[in-house]
Amino acid sequence: MSYFYADDTTESRSFQLPGSRPHYNPDRPGRVAHIFLDLQLDLPQQILAGTCYITLQPVRSQVDKLILDAVDLQIKAVKMAVGTSLDENPYRTCEFRYDGERLEIPLQAELPLDQPLQLAIDYQVEKPQRGIYFIAPSKDYPDKPTQVWTQGEDEDSRYWFPCFDYPGQLATSEIRVTVPQGFRAISNGHLIEHSTAKNQEIYHWRQEQVHPTYLMTLAVGRFAEITDSWNGKAVNYYVEPGREADGQRSMGKTPQMIEFFSKQFGYPYPFVAYNQVCVDDFIFGGMENTGTTLLTSRCLLDERASLDNFDPEFLVAHELAHQWFGDLIVIEHWSHAWIKEGMATYSEVLWANAEYGAEEAAYYMLEEMESYLSEDSDRYRRPIVTNIYREAIELYDCHLYEKGACVYHMIRYQLGDELFNKFVHTFVNDNAHQTVETIDLLRAIDKATGRNLAFLFDQYVYRGGHPDYKIAYEWDEDSNMAKLTVTQTQAKEGIHTLTNDLFDLKLPIGFGYGADDKVELKIFKVRVFEKEQVLYFPLEKKPDFVSFDHGNNHLKTVELEYPLTELIAQLKNNPDPVGKIYAARAIGKKGNLTAIQALATCIETEEFWAVRQAAVQALATIQLDQAIEVLITNLDDEDSDVRRAIIDSLADLKTAACYEALDDLLTDGDESYYVEADTCRALGAIVSAPGLQDRKPAVIAKLQQVLATKAGWNEVIRSGAIGGLAKMTNSAEALQVVMEYTTAGIPQPLRLAAIRALGSISINQRRADRAQILDRLRELARESFFLTQVATVTALRQMTDIGAISVLQGLAQGSPDGRVKRMAEEAVAIVQKKAGSDPALQQLRQEMEELKKSNRDLRGRLEAIEANAKNKEDT
Repeated sequence: MSYFYADDTTESRSFQLPGSRPHYNPDRPGRVAHIFLDLQLDLPQQILAGTCYITLQPVRSQVDKLILDAVDLQIKAVKMAVGTSLDENPYRTCEFRYDGERLEIPLQAELPLDQPLQLAIDYQVEKPQRGIYFIAPSKDYPDKPTQVWTQGEDEDSRYWFPCFDYPGQLATSEIRVTVPQGFRAISNGHLIEHSTAKNQEIYHWRQEQVHPTYLMTLAVGRFAEITDSWNGKAVNYYVEPGREADGQRSMGKTPQMIEFFSKQFGYPYPFVAYNQVCVDDFIFGGMENTGTTLLTSRCLLDERASLDNFDPEFLVAHELAHQWFGDLIVIEHWSHAWIKEGMATYSEVLWANAEYGAEEAAYYMLEEMESYLSEDSDRYRRPIVTNIYREAIELYDCHLYEKGACVYHMIRYQLGDELFNKFVHTFVNDNAHQTVETIDLLRAIDKATGRNLAFLFDQYVYRGGHPDYKIAYEWDEDSNMAKLTVTQTQAKEGIHTLTNDLFDLKLPIGFGYGADDKVELKIFKVRVFEKEQVLYFPLEKKPDFVSFDHGNNHLKTVELEYPLTELIAQLKNNPDPVGKIYAARAIGKKGNLTAIQALATCIETEEFWAVRQAAVQALATIQLDQAIEVLITNLDDEDSDVRRAIIDSLADLKTAACYEALDDLLTDGDESYYVEADTCRALGAIVSAPGLQDRKPAVIAKLQQVLATKAGWNEVIRSGAIGGLAKMTNSAEALQVVMEYTTAGIPQPLRLAAIRALGSISINQRRADRAQILDRLRELARESFFLTQVATVTALRQMTDIGAISVLQGLAQGSPDGRVKRMAEEAVAIVQKKAGSDPALQQLRQEMEELKKSNRDLRGRLEAIEANAKNKEDT
């Protein structure tokens, strides 16, 4: 599953919210052998009705009742039979008790251990809020398609059929569903029958291999089918008619990926076919139902979006990798979900390496690492494996996905590529069609390689956190020795109370010589385990640069305290792109003209776009006009991500020159949707700065023009215009434009952007306008659509008004989605802290902006004078 979470908090809080408790799988009365759903859909009335047949093989006789998960269902009747022959032992109606959440079926006699128990439960669900979703046109959105789709993970299958709803139960399954004529129904496994009768169509699907209830799926719609294949197996893509080209563009690499992962995991694709169905209003990015993945229709790219948007490709890779890690091998309990989500996320890195090369993979890994680091520092810290939570969906965060991927990356480093592949092959083959826990990974590593990596799991999986390193470097000319002082700084009093323990790791430290294609590295592997260690390395001569944890093999943060000369050499010559990126960041902190020149040279000469991007971001931290000149000069960089970094940097620097450059860019346009969108946001930020507010009316007019003329793919550019207006936090005119785009009928992506923008634009508005914003968000909070609720929480979280708290509390208590509940509760604490802000503080911030601008001007002139004086001395 690709998770959805949007958060920009700066509060470090406990993962465990009030109400958290330990969770365990329930006792099993037996093994579920088979589930058969015979269903009829009434699309106009949004009703699902039918019978759920469950075959249960008892494991013990002393069972006096069966308890099934069944939430908000109308249970009509329960029947039971014993044995395989219904002719000899037909169904008999039995008593049941149902409280709206659990279906309890008393048993009149002991279960026979040699005979299966057959259940038949007649039920109905009307206008469901979870588990199964009916999508239909409305007055405000008449072009919305009519669809029905399911989402089971984590424990939502119980909302559309009675079941033992936890991952430890594996069964074969089948679904027969009756739908209106012209609709297509897609489910797990293979289609064993399709018939038409009385303006209705019946689709009968069967899944022959065992899987858990949360991976059972159904998708219904008027889908167009795009057919492909891999090794004789069908590979199909389903999209709304008219979007076939977008579907091929977004999912067309699937057969190559199946081939790649079959080899990578040492096990051929395990299911009879692979379907990908793009559905509207999906509440995740994707969901890896067995053999039939559901994807959000937002992932479908048009030709222009495909120029610089690779997210759908990696979404496809992520969900496909789950067919092995998650579907072929199933987690025993949610607390071990990192096994599948971490590997699916790491599989994106593996695919990046195979398709785009080692540099792209290294940067992709760095992004995964930094996503986790952001959550760890700004939201909470927790062990990857924990069974203490309120709802299992709370576990689906950056610790589970990105930190999990980092753990797999560290395992790969510890074992090396050959043994890592051997371990993965062993794990997959030994556990196919079974459930696993984290200990099974360690067992597979031991079996395949003889290595014991418990030390790594103890430090990174079973406890929270990571090491924060500060590295100081000196060269001792007399003894020809390099001196590194390595300090672990993560044990800070009052921060992250789960653990302040030091980490004990063996890290590669490289010393580099030479330049360009003639770089030589001398690498030492050193155990780093103390709070502060002074390390000496005897070398034949002084190195040109030092590369700490060369290859970025370990999850960590790094602060380099090297001389500028060594940092510049590292930026230019380190063969590790992540090492170059760390060097660029450290150079930016030097903040002088020499640093600017080094970063400028990197932007002009470096081949890898991610290193140029890092140099741009480092330049933005140097508050000098010379840095701004370099950024503007490079606005025509060939890579859109670098151009976007420059635009974002100019938005932070906020000078008249920044404005002129971006005003021209907005007028001329760009081939990238995202560059144009970021330009809109940047202009709004720049004209909100002191000294440039007289240009605000012109920018508002330009952004309104964008809103009127730039409708397009996923509303990227127009959402950027909304983002630009939201930067003008003291403009009543900008606020009214944003408010207009929060109304129903506005294209959904644009409307969601406008809802989110209400929070940021509210900050410096007049009291009456803030009240208007709060009233609007209160109305929006009553809408049931998941993404609207997320956008509303995002907006409320940014407000300083105490009134936002009651709206958030209402969402925390009333939303059916656990993600919204948690986001709302976290936001309450943030708003409570912000609500105490004094208006005088806002005035102080504005005065600080003016002082920063004056200081930048003075420093720029001083640097220029000092540089001229030095040149005269040298001559």
